[in-house]
Amino acid sequence: MKLECLHSLYSISPPWNLSLGSELTKSSSKVLKHVEKGVTCCLKSKKTSVEDEKQGVGSTTKKKTRIIDLKVSPHRAVSAVRLMRIEYGGAFADLLNKKGKGSRANEMGYVERTLGFRTRKLDDRDLRLVTDVVGGAIRWRRYLDHLIVSLCNDESTFRSMEPLLLQILRIGFYEILKLDMPPYAVVDENVRLAKVALRPGAGNMVNGILRRLVVLKENDSLPLPKVEGNDRMQARALATLYSHPVWMVRRWIKYIGIEDAISLMMWNNSDPSFSLRANTAKGFARSDLVKRLEKLQNVIQAGLLKEGLCSVQDESTGLVVSVVDPQPGDTIIDCCAAPGGKTLFMASRLRHQGMVCAVDINEGRLRILEETAKLHEVDDVISTVHADVRIYAEKNTVKYDKVLLDAPCSGLGVLSKRADLRWNRRLEDMEQLKNLQDQLLDASSNLVKPGGILVYSTCSIDPGENEERVAAFLQRHTEFRIDSASGYVPSDFVTESGFCSTSPVKHAVDGSFAARLLRSL
Repeated sequence: MKLECLHSLYSISPPWNLSLGSELTKSSSKVLKHVEKGVTCCLKSKKTSVEDEKQGVGSTTKKKTRIIDLKVSPHRAVSAVRLMRIEYGGAFADLLNKKGKGSRANEMGYVERTLGFRTRKLDDRDLRLVTDVVGGAIRWRRYLDHLIVSLCNDESTFRSMEPLLLQILRIGFYEILKLDMPPYAVVDENVRLAKVALRPGAGNMVNGILRRLVVLKENDSLPLPKVEGNDRMQARALATLYSHPVWMVRRWIKYIGIEDAISLMMWNNSDPSFSLRANTAKGFARSDLVKRLEKLQNVIQAGLLKEGLCSVQDESTGLVVSVVDPQPGDTIIDCCAAPGGKTLFMASRLRHQGMVCAVDINEGRLRILEETAKLHEVDDVISTVHADVRIYAEKNTVKYDKVLLDAPCSGLGVLSKRADLRWNRRLEDMEQLKNLQDQLLDASSNLVKPGGILVYSTCSIDPGENEERVAAFLQRHTEFRIDSASGYVPSDFVTESGFCSTSPVKHAVDGSFAARLLRSL
């Protein structure tokens, strides 16, 4: 069942998917120095000033003059600063987008501190555009940069370009090429932003490059690489055309073939869809959620999430919990629990009988999990432990019926939702992750009762993190064997080896993996 036009503080794009069983439903730039007459105005009166700032505890309040540029596009100014924060400040695109409406004032504060001025206030349309532009410019960064380099006089011009100027060009290129906005309006708006935020010369450069782009697009003559030559050359061309790191493309071609690799990249570049899980622990069934959603325009405004009646959770996450198969009375340990989506789902399946011990190395995220557990009314069966599970397993003598290890991984199955993740992963990371996964598997296995279940899961589609890790584990631990996921999840998600596996290409959900391992008596 698809419901259109649902937007939330999490910047979730419609439609929502309601599916999968009874519980699951689907460096700062230069400060403004040159202000053109008539473009900006200083608001000095207390009535119209943006804010007053205190200069320290006990000091008198000092009015601070704010420079407001009413003609600069607010969504472009905010997008440029967000992109700077993500690329150079270590921020995460999904966390910034989740702030949504509550971030209006904060976003403009960042613009002021970075660019030296504020624009008009963001409205709902502006916020949606910020989410689209930021996510899209990040996903398509390699593709956009290839074209920007091609339209510069030489590559050295691109390499020496100021960070903010590059972000403005990426925004303009994305809006023209992928959002099909009116070209000359895009040119004018981004030129104005470059002139005010940087200098007139920067605006002239943006003007010249964007106008050349418009002509090339209209003539269908964009300078794009052809997929030809040897395997390496083809992979490089595909990496540019579909905007992914070359090493990822080569790896996917090796494992799934060139056609499925292209389909996977197209999925990763599409707008992500999200699903909702009804919280049955509060007596709120899937049918109740569907009825409420049919009457709403905004999930957050309705309080569904704030009241703990549902949570955002992908179907692939729900399938992992189904592989664990929590039953009332079970003792369960979630070894890398935060942020806690699977913990909460497992707890709701216990129906207030049994317990889930949530272990994580991040104390702050555990506190959030504790607060959410109270909101969802499952705190009576959840306990938290701040620890590295590798150390915890050595000292702890308690054994559990079921152990879930949702291991740290590359996240290659969730690149649609994590727009920036593809640029933060290196091939070298894979070996480090595999070593960590082996260590965590060995530790987690010590927590399983004889006759108990160990579930190893990732949000990766890479065999090196999935099937190969299980095979290596079983060689080290002959007391475990594969217990097929058949009967716990629909057969379409069960591999020949008995693992639960989801594929963006095959199933149109996030990529994930789960192995159910039975410990002998």
